[in-house]
Amino acid sequence: MTTWMNWSGTQWCEPNDLRFVRSVADIQAIVAAANNRQGTVRVAASGHSHFGLIPTSDTVLDVSALSGVVSAHENQTTAEVWAATPIKVLGPALHRHNLALANQGDIDQQQIAGAISTGTHGTGVTLPNLSAALIGAQMVLASGDVIEVGSSDTNRSHPSSEASELWEATRLSLGAVGVLTKLRLQLLPAYRLAEQGRRASHDEARAMMETAPSEHRHFEFFWFPHDDSAVVKIIDETDAPPSYPLAPEGRRQAWSYEVFPNHRPDKHTEMEYSVPLERGPACFDEIRALIRRDFSDLQWPVEYRTLAADDIWISTASHRPTATISVHIGVESNDEPFFRACEEVFLSFDGRPHWGKVHYLDSDQLAAAYPRWQDWWAVRDRVDPKGTFLNDRLAQLRP
Repeated sequence: MTTWMNWSGTQWCEPNDLRFVRSVADIQAIVAAANNRQGTVRVAASGHSHFGLIPTSDTVLDVSALSGVVSAHENQTTAEVWAATPIKVLGPALHRHNLALANQGDIDQQQIAGAISTGTHGTGVTLPNLSAALIGAQMVLASGDVIEVGSSDTNRSHPSSEASELWEATRLSLGAVGVLTKLRLQLLPAYRLAEQGRRASHDEARAMMETAPSEHRHFEFFWFPHDDSAVVKIIDETDAPPSYPLAPEGRRQAWSYEVFPNHRPDKHTEMEYSVPLERGPACFDEIRALIRRDFSDLQWPVEYRTLAADDIWISTASHRPTATISVHIGVESNDEPFFRACEEVFLSFDGRPHWGKVHYLDSDQLAAAYPRWQDWWAVRDRVDPKGTFLNDRLAQLRP
């Protein structure tokens, strides 16, 4: 029997069909057939999510062959790329055209469409998530039709108002609106970064939380409960040339795509919530107190980052500057007691869950967190009324 599994082994399924596609035409045929028989299709991307976005008993679609830069426009700082391009491949490919992503996280294994579809992000109070870089897309609808959507209503197969709404739902789609095949991205000219990382006490890191985000392009830290210390990381742009071979993490100086990523091989599950920026420090304090009181044997760190506001319907940073706090635990542990306790704290600070990480919210709770939740679903259901792109977990969230 065919088995699909995510990177950590915590999400898995035994689908009736696991399809490896190499063309848009093949995607069209598979999706249309599933729609006609009222089946379901979920696109697996790199399988880096901790939430049950993929598992289905029907069809899992692997589109990883659709990878690479289609075209690049240095003077406009834009590029069109295949949706399944891994971020680790996208960086050097864009660099050959003197272009770069404005920001990215410290994991670069994800496919760019998967990262955009879940609102994946890096850190920086002036820098939004990867979804905000999307300015247009080609995708296959449940009908099998290929359409273009974009910020200027480039989809001519719908009336303008419907095209605009479809674009808004596509910007962060959870893979539930259609199968993304090509993406148009707003980029920056290639730039270099210098990284500083060091060990600090909790008190030092806590004090930096108040000032460092506004003083540096990137600021984050990992707090370790077992010794109440932190690893602080600061990254700023530099005019200095790259230094090779790359130094260990914390001391690198190179092109942006070489400095952002880190190696994270240890299998874990993760919960991340975004809270209003001004409430971030207090929320972190509550999470720290919870861990020290009730989960004192935890060995995994708590990560603190910041994120600029955007206008995306179901983005965790929609219309508010944001602090993000991530908690982790090894895959060998029962994560639910810890995560549920943390989620209570996050919700008390108006938290919104990362779409690719563990949360336990229902549709009513998500509607309270995201003012455009009902609108997103209305658009999604209009273009996919049979639920071709919904698995059981997403269907449970339907209003």
